[in-house]
Parts: sequence; structure tokens; C-alpha cells
Amino acid sequence: MLTAILGLAPIVIGLLAISAMFSAAETSLTAASRARMHQLEREGDKPAKRVNRLLSDQETMIGAVLLGNNLINILASALTTQVLTAAIPGPWGVAVATAVMTVMILVFAEVLPKTLAILKSDDVARFLSGPTLLVVRLFGPIIYAIQWIVRRTLRLFGVRLDMAVDVLAAHEEIRGAVEYHHSEGLVESGDRRMLGGVLDLSDMDVSEIMVHRKSMVMCDADLSPRELVAEALDAQHTRIPLYRDNPDNIIGVLHARDLLRALAESEDGIDALDIASILREPWFIPDTTNLKDQLNAFLKRKSHFALVVDEYGALQGLVTLEDILEEIVGEIDDEHDTSVEGVRAQVDGSVHVDGDVTVRDLNRAMDWDLPEDEAVTIAGLVIHEAQTIPEPGQTFIFYQHRFQILRRQRNQVTALRISAKLDEGVHF
Repeated sequence: MLTAILGLAPIVIGLLAISAMFSAAETSLTAASRARMHQLEREGDKPAKRVNRLLSDQETMIGAVLLGNNLINILASALTTQVLTAAIPGPWGVAVATAVMTVMILVFAEVLPKTLAILKSDDVARFLSGPTLLVVRLFGPIIYAIQWIVRRTLRLFGVRLDMAVDVLAAHEEIRGAVEYHHSEGLVESGDRRMLGGVLDLSDMDVSEIMVHRKSMVMCDADLSPRELVAEALDAQHTRIPLYRDNPDNIIGVLHARDLLRALAESEDGIDALDIASILREPWFIPDTTNLKDQLNAFLKRKSHFALVVDEYGALQGLVTLEDILEEIVGEIDDEHDTSVEGVRAQVDGSVHVDGDVTVRDLNRAMDWDLPEDEAVTIAGLVIHEAQTIPEPGQTFIFYQHRFQILRRQRNQVTALRISAKLDEGVHF
């Protein structure tokens, strides 16, 4: 009997080693960095190419590995039970075999290889990609049959599987990785906001970041050349829309560089300038254009300035290339800009905020997390939550902040006082 046990030991050890390989392959291939694998494949790395091939049909790969792993574990358990029941007759032999194989499989075929695979997922995945691909080819037909049975069974319960559709969108996977590494202290807040800003471009419309028509600097095209030059000098912008009769009738955009060139070339002075001849044609875009498309449009047209209109063609505001870039990198200030315009920090930690400051800008300025999908501006957020247009002096508490209305002009909240974030244990 001792001879039988000694003869069985190498076989069981070999089977456990194969089982450990299957376990490590399953864990490492599911945890491997797809971005790194794609980069390595582009550099000519063949193991990385095999990993990408396996991940392209992840369901089949996992099914084949699990099938092989179960076959090996069951075979090892059956051989051990056969030998031990001969030495220890009756139920006790089965119990001893079960206890021994449970410990052996759990420690050496599951926990140990999977721990190693998690720590070195990319390297282990590349190392085991060859044997795993061979297993997938061997068990592929069986796995396809199993998948067919699983899909038909789930369909009876109203569940339909389509493996061609990725459950987790790529940009959400990237966003999750950024948030995780930020929580671990590996990604700084500024980098987190920048990466998040890039991912948000396709989810935001120009109407969310545009300069509203009430805040636009525009000039009447019927003013004299001298008056227009004075207006251009007073403005903080290099591009000024010109209108005729009413602000909705934009006839052109006056660029400061064109104006300066015309002044330099004019022999009869300012009053002889032909402003109409140097105006640039206005570019109108719908307010539903998302920021990613608009950024591409700016780059394609080599333009930095567009006027935003609604579905009826009415002027809503303007958007610039700088506005979109600021959604990624934060405020870009020059010598004429006021840092975080409309946000004034107070000694007690609260801030005085103009009503037209956007929620996104305030979050970036104060490192807060007020919701940005409910309203564009701070005033809009308060009105949305209060379900009314508040009066000066009223106070509301939303999202662990106290909002006090300081000023209101007609139906527009123009100034608020917002406290620092309250303790999460405080309830109102």
C-alpha cells in the first residue's frame, strides 16, 4: 500500500502543477493590462499578440481554462480517493481523501498561483499565453456547445447575451482606473481633472460652457470707426462680434489683428477706416454640438471662435477654442484675465460666488464635487434644487453645502454665499 501511495504522489503533484497553471492563466489573462499588451504587440512582441488574441474572445478563453482546470482537479481527487480508500476502507477513506485534496488544491492550485498572477499579471499572462492558446484550440468545440446551452437556458428566463457588446465602455474603464489610482494617491488631483476633462468632452454640449449672450462683448456696426476702435481697445478680447439693428443680427466678427493692420495701412487716419471690409464672416454652430466634435471642427477650420445659436437660429452665446481647452486643463489666465472670475474666497472658508459662475468652474476652483449634470451655473443649481426662484436672504442646504442668496435681479440670482463642505454626519 505504501508503494501505491508513493507511486501516486508524483502523479498528483504533476496534476496539481497543471491545475496551478490553469488558475494562473485565468487570473493573469483577465487582469492583464490591455493597453500594455496592445503596445507590446505593436512593438513586435509575440506573447503579447497571443494574449490579445485570447482576450478578443474572453468567454471562450475562460470557458476552456475552467474546463481544463476542473478535469485536472477531478482526476487528481479521483486517483487520490481510489488509493486512500484501499488503505482506509469505508467512509473514513473518502473523508481523508477529500480533506487532503481540498487543502492541496486550495493552497497549491488556487491561492498560490492566483496570488502570483495578480502580482505579475502582465508577465504571467505573456508566459502562459502559448499553453492557454493550445487549450482553447483543443476545447474550443466543447466550449461553443456549452455556450449554446447556457444562452438557450438564460433565454428561458428573459436574459439575452450578446458577447459582441462590451459591457463596460472603454472610457468608463479608463475613468474607473483614474479614480482608483487617485484614491490610492498615485494620481494627483490636477492630473485626475485633466484626464476626466478629456473623457467628458463627448458628453458635454457647447451650451454648457459657452459665454452666454448676456455676458458677450458686442459692438454696433453702425458706430463710427473711431468709436469702434475705442470699443475694441476697451474690450479684453481679440474677437468682437458686430451687429446691426439688434444683437441677434450678427454681420461679422472684428479681429483686433485685422483692425491693427488696417490702422497701420490707413493713410487718412482712423476716421477713413472701412470696418466692413475687414470683418470676418461669423461661424454659427448649434447649441447641441458636443465639445469633442467642436474641438475637431476648430482644428479642421483653423478657427478659434464660433457663435452658438438654438434650433430657431436665435443667438445664445459664443464658444472659443480656449473655452474647450479649459475644460481639460483648467483656467488659462493671461495678463488681462482675473483668476477664477466671480469666485471670492472668504476668511471663514466660505466663498462669495456670482450666479453665472458655472458649477464646473467652482468645483475646479474649490476642489468640490457639486453635481454638474443638473444645471450649468450655480444659480441654476440652486433654482433646480429649490424648485423656485429664491429671495435674497433665503438659505438652502444641498450636497453638504449651505447656499445663502445675497442678491437677485428680477428673476436672476446674481450673488450667493456658499459655505465650505459641512460634516457628513450633519443632517437637515
